[in-house]
Amino acid sequence: MLRIININTYYGNIQALKNVSLHVQQQEIVVLIGANGAGKTTLLKTILGLLPGKTGTILFSGKKIVSWQPSRIVAHGISLVPEGRQIFGTLSVMDNLVLGAYQRIMRAETDYQDDLPAIFELFPVLRDRKNQMAGTLSGGEQQMLAIGRALMAAPQLLLLDEPSMGLSPLMVKEIFNKIEQLRQKGSTILLVEQNAKIALSIADRGYVLETGKIVLQGSREELLENKEIQRAYLGKTRGF
Repeated sequence: MLRIININTYYGNIQALKNVSLHVQQQEIVVLIGANGAGKTTLLKTILGLLPGKTGTILFSGKKIVSWQPSRIVAHGISLVPEGRQIFGTLSVMDNLVLGAYQRIMRAETDYQDDLPAIFELFPVLRDRKNQMAGTLSGGEQQMLAIGRALMAAPQLLLLDEPSMGLSPLMVKEIFNKIEQLRQKGSTILLVEQNAKIALSIADRGYVLETGKIVLQGSREELLENKEIQRAYLGKTRGF
């Protein structure tokens, strides 16, 4: 579904991504792990066309999208759940969800509201609080809303940026259960996450990004068993 080939991304004269290549197949959860500043968020923004300084190839469903505008990429089937959620706090939960379908509304699609029952089934709290101001939700509820808003665009590929950020361990577990349910329902997900242990627990495959380069890739099992991954990201020492 998604293939990235030798992507280089720059902030001015600073190179943030260096010949990054990866792929995501349909109905996979692929996780990208790495420390702060490794370039994980930059990669998601590059995929979505939010950063201008880039070279290389991005193929989505066989089409080259590297030069496309973000609105066209979203309309073609990629949605981003941004780091920090970035919901519209002064609008209601329902208004936030409807804004997620903006592209569909602009195309005069009338069936976008048909997706609301599935989102409310996945996140019942959103149905219960649909008229509540989004800014009054808890952090976990806001994360559910951010995911629900992205789903309202009817994406083929969902990009998730640090969904565990700022959440309690119990809420992190619930959010990742929901992500796994999405995959079971047919979603394809590229997940950026610092909590490598829980991310790898639901992923099919993963990549490790360090200082803008892919330094390791493999199946979930291969990465979980890798001694360097255990030491650097899973809190385990050699011989543990």
